[in-house]
Amino acid sequence: MQELDLVIRGGTVVTAADTARADVGIRDGKIVVVGLDLPQGKREIDATGLKVMPGGIDSHVHLAQPAFGGPAMADGFESGTRSAIAGGNTTVVPFALQARGASLRQSVQDYHKEAEGQSYCDYGFHLILTDPTPAVLGQELPALVAAGYTSLKVFMTYEDMVLNDRELLEVFDAAGELGALVMVHCEGYDAIRFMTEKLEKAGKVAPYYHAVSRPQSVEREAAHRAISHAELTGVPIMIVHVSGREAMEQIRWAQNRGLKIMGETCTQYISLTADDLKGLNMDDTGSKYVCSPPPRDTESWDAIWNGIRTGVFQTFSSDHCPFFFEGEMGKQNPKARTSFKWVPNGIPGVAVRMPVLWSEGVAKGRITENQFVALSSTNHARIYGLTNKGSIAPGFDADIVLWNPERKITITQSMMHHGADYTPWEGFEVTGWPQVTILRGVVVMQDGEILGRKGGGKFLPRTLSPLAGRGRGAAAEWSAGEHPQARHDTSSDCRKGFPRTA
Repeated sequence: MQELDLVIRGGTVVTAADTARADVGIRDGKIVVVGLDLPQGKREIDATGLKVMPGGIDSHVHLAQPAFGGPAMADGFESGTRSAIAGGNTTVVPFALQARGASLRQSVQDYHKEAEGQSYCDYGFHLILTDPTPAVLGQELPALVAAGYTSLKVFMTYEDMVLNDRELLEVFDAAGELGALVMVHCEGYDAIRFMTEKLEKAGKVAPYYHAVSRPQSVEREAAHRAISHAELTGVPIMIVHVSGREAMEQIRWAQNRGLKIMGETCTQYISLTADDLKGLNMDDTGSKYVCSPPPRDTESWDAIWNGIRTGVFQTFSSDHCPFFFEGEMGKQNPKARTSFKWVPNGIPGVAVRMPVLWSEGVAKGRITENQFVALSSTNHARIYGLTNKGSIAPGFDADIVLWNPERKITITQSMMHHGADYTPWEGFEVTGWPQVTILRGVVVMQDGEILGRKGGGKFLPRTLSPLAGRGRGAAAEWSAGEHPQARHDTSSDCRKGFPRTA
């Protein structure tokens, strides 16, 4: 056998499917052999007592997004990806945001300029469509999907990003034709505006009322509407950052009808609550926890765990969307002090995603370590067309995290390596922590020290998602000259073909 560049010995290899005592041999950035009694490598790592798992893939992060006149985002690609590898991640998929009236293609080029030479880990781009003109849907989007930007996101809220129902249907239909996967932010725009105005008139403007303005009903309604549009067009969708029972049950309802609806949830929905937004006696420290959808309550944690265990959710992401807390460019900006509606929506979290999921999930017996790998890495790779990522097997990129399952850590801001000036998880205790992060065979983090180099990460064009194929929606059937069918697949295996977390 040709000499190995790196051998990881003595650890327990954990994939989404199996757990086994084995060594891992790496050459030229690829895993080439998994087995026992491997020959000596140029470098050896003793992984005794550690879990050897695929590097984390966080498919929902926001980096270097333009502020559109508001507070600046705290993380560009340098600090955001540095934080990612500190948390055991080797790949992130941030968003290329199209501004209203702007070219989608130009928006992608602008994000490439932000990322070039800056990233510590590998990365791809989702597209965000805010202005789905005929030129965008008919010319720019097909070219970009063909070039490896195979997923896109649409919003059902936010004034500068919300799409109306007709626009959503047009985007879904275009994505179905191209085989692109659609991600949907489900919150009802008009309902939120209505609630916000009512609260402001009553003088209820503290950060806590951000959560009150977005009750579960506005997420539930939007989720059902998105599902209905997906059914009509026959297009699979991923409903992102699901916060609680009501939206989760809409996804489960759709899956039980045989519809190709996937779900994602996030760290904040198993570890934070709306009460965190109260701060210290309803002061502005509560703005540290403002994100959308907001954290709910501990009963919602139970609902989310139920959805994770039963396969409603395929991925677990951070929705890392960092802003500064202090200063005029942060969550304490002058306008934010007048009303919660001016507090930037988003929190940093890419570095804590895997530790919190392991601690609250595996360490507490809620999920298995194999489910952990599926939720934090493998399913992200399979769903979003990252064909060389997400597993420990010959031929895959040597993206690996060596995980200490017993290490107890109290999270502090100093551990995060991000650009934000705080972490919402300050003082949160976890069991389980990344000890070594390896990107394509190179150690980029060890014992909390960043060893990788800025620019060491590569852009990843992605293949079409195997789960994004168009089905038999009514619109598709009519266009094919067929009568729409009223029946639905109600078989017991309603989620056949979806990545499992079990």
